[in-house]
Amino acid sequence: MTRGTATLVLLIAAVLEAGGDALVRSGLRTPQASIRVPLFVAGAAVLFAYGWLVNAPSWDFGRLLGLYVVFFFVVAQIIAWLIFDQLPSRGLLVGAALIITGGIVIALSQH
Repeated sequence: MTRGTATLVLLIAAVLEAGGDALVRSGLRTPQASIRVPLFVAGAAVLFAYGWLVNAPSWDFGRLLGLYVVFFFVVAQIIAWLIFDQLPSRGLLVGAALIITGGIVIALSQH
């Protein structure tokens, strides 16, 4: 798997994991029982797709996990902002800078 393909797979996996978590979170917080179960089912399906996608390739997952954590964090923050109307705090932005910097260091380092 090329570096570009692996990066794309990790980005899609991050969208699936954060999106599946958001579906489950929405199901837990909806007052309408008729919507809760479909949200849980959709969340479970999306989280299964994430698990399959991220584990199907034969790759050095430990090394690529640094880049994945960056993708997951950024996607989760975008979802928190757009879906749950949660703006990041100053501390969260500082932490984000550290997470992104760490991911870059891991992704660019040699074995």
